Amino acid sequence: MRLHRPLRLAAAAALGVGALAFSAPSATALVPSESSGACLAGDAHDDAAAARGGGHAHDHREISALEQERIRDDVAGRLAAQGTSRREASAAAASVPVYVHVMRDASGNGDVTDAQIAEQIDVMNVSFAGGKSAEAADTGFSFYLAGTDRYSNTAWHQDQQSESYRAQTRQGGANALNIWLVDFDYLGIATFPWDYSSDPDIDGIRVQYSSLPGGSATNYNLGETATHEAGHWFGLYHTFQGGCTSTNDEVSDTPAQSGSTSGCPAGRDSCSLPGLDPIHNFMDYSYDSCYTMFTEGQSSRASQMWSAYRG
Repeated sequence: MRLHRPLRLAAAAALGVGALAFSAPSATALVPSESSGACLAGDAHDDAAAARGGGHAHDHREISALEQERIRDDVAGRLAAQGTSRREASAAAASVPVYVHVMRDASGNGDVTDAQIAEQIDVMNVSFAGGKSAEAADTGFSFYLAGTDRYSNTAWHQDQQSESYRAQTRQGGANALNIWLVDFDYLGIATFPWDYSSDPDIDGIRVQYSSLPGGSATNYNLGETATHEAGHWFGLYHTFQGGCTSTNDEVSDTPAQSGSTSGCPAGRDSCSLPGLDPIHNFMDYSYDSCYTMFTEGQSSRASQMWSAYRG
């Protein structure tokens, strides 16, 4: 299962319980040749492409009610098997190792700098710690750079044969966040934690390289695309999941909204249920400059999912 944050560039500019600690090894820099990462014949592009060049073409996949129920039951079963209560699981926190895979093309396009990668990790740490708003939750999760790989392969840069290149390059276990920086038709795509057991080799997030801090993605170049996709990796849905329903995204303190946000429309209220649309929430589709928070409910859900699947 994957969730997508669509690429919405301006037309002129053409997407366990308790604290766990890990020591950070030094970063690596691997540079395979173009031929060493060649596309495998018969591999298909694993995501339909949205038209590039402006507009708001969404590729959002709703999680069905049946699938949500299955996930709830699975989480409950896993926590029970661990002897962990939901209250205990809700307090889980961790320091997450991050492996960044820079997928540049044969001409070097997409080769972000080490400084941008370091700033990206800083952005995620501030956002997950609640550092952008007085109302924001401190999720208890932090990130450190465990390694950086650089590949020169045009097909990989264009996100072709994604399942193949992720399986060849992914590092770490269930607790490790792998970020592949590519050039594709979305701002980002993520896997969910409950899919790790069946597809561990492709677990992680793919992020449009131009969305890193200082990148060229207009309105989406402050690094919050990675924050959004990491939210999915922790098990959070979009805030507009389910639309104007009481269950919505299964988090009680994110008001329901009828659909995704574009820009930063203050006061937007698209549902008759209580509360304005959570346009400042990292799990909406707002501009990076509009993003300021995760809620306490989202923090608890992320911790429960961590305890069940990643801790």
